[in-house]
Amino acid sequence: MLFYFLGVLGGFLVDLAAAQSTFTPARPPSLPLAVKSPYLSTWFPAGSNGGNGGYLPGQWPSFYNGQVTGWTGLVRVDGSTFIWMGAPKDFETANQTSYEYTSTKSIFTIEVDDKVSLKATFLSPLTPNDFKRQSLIFSYLQVEISSLDGSNHDVELYTDISAEWASGDSNAVAQWDSGTADQLTYHKVWKQNQQAFSEVNDHAEWGNIYYATDSTDGLTYSSGADDDIRGSFRSNGKLSNSKDTDFRPINSRWPVFGYALDLGSVGSSTTSSLFSIGLCQDEAIQFLGKDGLTTLPSLWKDYFSDELAALSFFHKDFPNSSKLSGELDDKIESDSIAAAGQDYLILTSLAARQAFGAVQLVGTQDDHYLFLKEISSNGNTQTIDVIFPASPIFFYLNPELIQLLLKPHFENQESGHYPNKWAMHDLGAHYPNATGHPDGQDEPMPLEECGNNLIMVLSYAQRSQNTDYLKQHYPILQQWTEYLVEESLYPADQLSTDDFAGRLANQTNLGLKGIIGLEAMSQIAKLVGEDADAQNYTTISHDYIAKWEDLGINKDDDPPHSILTYNNRSTHGLLYNLYNDRLIKANLVPEHIYTQQSNFYPTIKGKYGVPLDTRNPYTKADWEMFVAAIASEDTRNLFISDLAKWVNETPTSRPFTDIYDVETGDFGGGIGFMARPVIGGVFALLALTA
Repeated sequence: MLFYFLGVLGGFLVDLAAAQSTFTPARPPSLPLAVKSPYLSTWFPAGSNGGNGGYLPGQWPSFYNGQVTGWTGLVRVDGSTFIWMGAPKDFETANQTSYEYTSTKSIFTIEVDDKVSLKATFLSPLTPNDFKRQSLIFSYLQVEISSLDGSNHDVELYTDISAEWASGDSNAVAQWDSGTADQLTYHKVWKQNQQAFSEVNDHAEWGNIYYATDSTDGLTYSSGADDDIRGSFRSNGKLSNSKDTDFRPINSRWPVFGYALDLGSVGSSTTSSLFSIGLCQDEAIQFLGKDGLTTLPSLWKDYFSDELAALSFFHKDFPNSSKLSGELDDKIESDSIAAAGQDYLILTSLAARQAFGAVQLVGTQDDHYLFLKEISSNGNTQTIDVIFPASPIFFYLNPELIQLLLKPHFENQESGHYPNKWAMHDLGAHYPNATGHPDGQDEPMPLEECGNNLIMVLSYAQRSQNTDYLKQHYPILQQWTEYLVEESLYPADQLSTDDFAGRLANQTNLGLKGIIGLEAMSQIAKLVGEDADAQNYTTISHDYIAKWEDLGINKDDDPPHSILTYNNRSTHGLLYNLYNDRLIKANLVPEHIYTQQSNFYPTIKGKYGVPLDTRNPYTKADWEMFVAAIASEDTRNLFISDLAKWVNETPTSRPFTDIYDVETGDFGGGIGFMARPVIGGVFALLALTA
């Protein structure tokens, strides 16, 4: 159903339109549509490896991993029907003229038969300081239509979603219903055999998908086979207000859930229609915490009596939500341009929805958490070395989000559920199961995670002035610090966060993180009045950093630079952990280290950036931005402009990968990372200035 038309007819029609659309501020590899959580994450592939260049008419939207989430838009103008979204077969495609994105919106402008203009705005609200709104796993689609040629035209608008939204298994049986509530009409679809806390192809296999709009005059609805429902609209401009009761596999006569709106005679005045799409799950996470193994509800459950109340609030909140999102757009735009210019805005505004799209608020208003999925790399729950590179966006927008991300780790480990003396890597092998590792057999990154935790905890406390938080967790922080005393200067053969590149002993960059972590603990101790500890740890960190420089810097090269592993003079790598010295204002690392690194990076750059290290031709976008944030202005701008160029030119068609080849722009080393929250690291510069 879905792919034949795209390849044979849809691609041809898109090619005809390709020269006519503009993309502002860039043409991303994948365009965010409804991106609000790990399970509400629908995008539009744009890169040449699987995408059509970014044209909404003529190709199917998809889940972040490329699996189709059928979402269709049709419009009848004076009796002729055109596609404005998706790729249903046997329809002519309208002409997209522009695409624009902000931090919260994707805006497509489409001309239909040279008669009317259609603007489709996909808004996934971000309210980092308003947890009630942020807890709702919903997104908006606003469609605005007006005449192009000065004449009035008879216009009917159509949209549907398919049952593909309900499961990652197209053979699964879907069930559905339609109804009205509080002046809304809604479709509801779910997997018939609900499987709580389980996934297929990264889709949630439990919960209810809603697609809703206002119950207005001229609205009709229907559910049924895709060809039947869309054909009815083409023939009549309306639907039959009927419900298909033949619940069946998703791929059996492809059930869709459609709306038709008779807009009447449309002239120069704009008509506007609003649709809301979202996912409701009562229970969101399995968690091994202080009370043993329990289930945690979605946080929205504590604000609303039921799913329809939540849906109604969200839909009717559009004016407020749009205003708040616009204010966030403006903040990120003005701060980004002031910090590093227009190229930097290309990155920050593209990264915002992706970073927040990997997290979900759960629990109650009195006791809540922010849970994170390590999307696409392995699906771990609450991975510390994913939280850490993502942390700049949270430090920038609301540092309390860092506390909520770390909270379940502290609760699990302080309750005795983890046997090792170092910090745990993640809270569960696969999201949404935060069942920990009571056997101690998590992926071993002991130095990495101890350093990450100490640095993030201090940075949070510096921003929040919450010294009680430090006192509460002081014993385990000190436990992790003692591990760093033993291991930081000469890191054993182990993994760092760049685990895809393999294990190494005596990693220069990893050792630096541990040493800065020691200085972080010194500052933590000072803040809570433990002056003897503070003096002890700062003495050790200063002793270690002097020795580290002799071991980890090639002083004979011109310019001097850090090396990948101690005394291996022929190597180099991005010294991204130097950023932590600035983040916590430690002033531990001598200034000439910053200067030499800034001078060195331009000498090894490729077409789209600087390689991660000498082992491979790929780089990491998040670490590049950590390095850029502390570099000289010229070197900072080099990193930013190269990454912005990559965004515009990469052939990848999945959401903003953080690992790519610096020459080809394709996925680095064949590693298909996509949609990962680590891309929040592009906010590293703004986190320093916040």
